Amino acid sequence: MSMILFACVVRVRDGLPLSASTDFYHTQEFLECRRRLKTLASRLAQHPGRASAQGCDFSIHFSSSGDVACMAICSLWCPAAMAFCFLETLWWEFTASYDVTCVGLASRPYAFLEFDSIIQKVKWHFNHISSTQMESSLEKIQQELELQPPTALTLEDSDVANGVMNGHTQMPLEPAPNFRMEPVTALGVLSLILNIMCAALNLIRGIHLAEHSLQVAHEEIGNILAFLIPFVACIFQCYLYLFYSPARTAKVVLLLLFICLGNVYLHGLRNLWQILFHLSVASLSSHQILTRQLQEKPSDCGV
Repeated sequence: MSMILFACVVRVRDGLPLSASTDFYHTQEFLECRRRLKTLASRLAQHPGRASAQGCDFSIHFSSSGDVACMAICSLWCPAAMAFCFLETLWWEFTASYDVTCVGLASRPYAFLEFDSIIQKVKWHFNHISSTQMESSLEKIQQELELQPPTALTLEDSDVANGVMNGHTQMPLEPAPNFRMEPVTALGVLSLILNIMCAALNLIRGIHLAEHSLQVAHEEIGNILAFLIPFVACIFQCYLYLFYSPARTAKVVLLLLFICLGNVYLHGLRNLWQILFHLSVASLSSHQILTRQLQEKPSDCGV
């Protein structure tokens, strides 16, 4: 029996099915899983990013970005990394074939039914390829799942399937973060270059001062730390701009504080213009980090 049994592409904002694979399974359990998948599709906006729902016989995995989500019904022994790798591939294939305007203007179910051939092709590939042949891709997805686990849903709970249990609305589950961030801007690239320059200056001055202090005296440890701590802070600013990290605002404020305190402490070794340059670069980098967000799901895509 194949590990990936069924796949479909869905519009996130309203759960409209855009395309789906042809399935050849008609057992009662599979049809019930299809029904629950349809219910989950209508609630995708509440669970952005990646999520999994496991039942007794099958599991559902889905991954969304922008206004497009890919969903799959898999056998229980299908590794989560393989399922999400499949969904990631399917998402790229679909978004390469249809732009956001086409997706936004779709008004009827299965408006892109011709994409079924691509779904079947990708599904066949993942069902028949050995894990060793796609080891690097699986390792990458596995690392992402370990850093940011998908939202865990339960197919057996009727409140997940229907949204209501005994007249009470289910509390929303914690969404899994979306890994795709907004594109890097020209100003962001400039902030990275300037930040790397400041980090290099801090490192060079810190190492030079450390060598000099070891030969002459041990009284300038504070100055050495005042160079090296901003160096580390600049490197972390570059990381925060390029990659998603939880609690970004608090980290950005803390790093900016370290850089400011370090430069104020070095007022005797740097002139006013040098201090202002370092503080300006740190402020620009902080602004770029906070303005580069995860890609939002547009409420009205292309309409």
